[in-house]
Amino acid sequence: MFRKAWFIPLIFVLAAPAALATRYTIDSAHTYPQFDIRHMSFSLLHGRFDHTTGTITMDRAKKLGSVQVTIAVDSIDTGDAQRDKDLVAKSFFDVKQYPDMTYKSTKVVYHGKHEATVYGKLTLKGVTKPVKLDVTRIHCGKDPFGPGERCGFDATADIKRSDFGVSADLPIVPDKVHLIINADAFTQPAKKGK
Repeated sequence: MFRKAWFIPLIFVLAAPAALATRYTIDSAHTYPQFDIRHMSFSLLHGRFDHTTGTITMDRAKKLGSVQVTIAVDSIDTGDAQRDKDLVAKSFFDVKQYPDMTYKSTKVVYHGKHEATVYGKLTLKGVTKPVKLDVTRIHCGKDPFGPGERCGFDATADIKRSDFGVSADLPIVPDKVHLIINADAFTQPAKKGK
């Protein structure tokens, strides 16, 4: 039986000193880091993580920002229960020893008002490596669920899973993993909504 994977993770936008920037709380109910990876060079396998927490700070006018995200690895969902069980096992993510992956920004470069490049460090399975996020969309407005502001972020990245010690089934399952991050974050506690 072959196994396949991936992850994310994670996350998002912005970086650097942000004492005066607006602080946003990630909306876990509307944030699902996704990934895709080739299945033995044939079909494209998709998956996601269902539990993400963290904060984003942002001041686009002053070019300030930061991001700190935690993703529960055992919330992985690839649409197949047995495969998900295999992925959280010791040979892959080893969630008993490493239950979370984290992303912390170190620098942000804005490209106009709605795009940015985020430089940061992803920690997965006890290994920390630099990961660059290409933020292709930043959209903010009044929060329909609360009194504050809500922002949405779209970002992508490519990583090699072997860089993080996740090398099971290589080369049958490819090394390259494409990450897709769509996140919501708000300035005030959101009311329950759809």
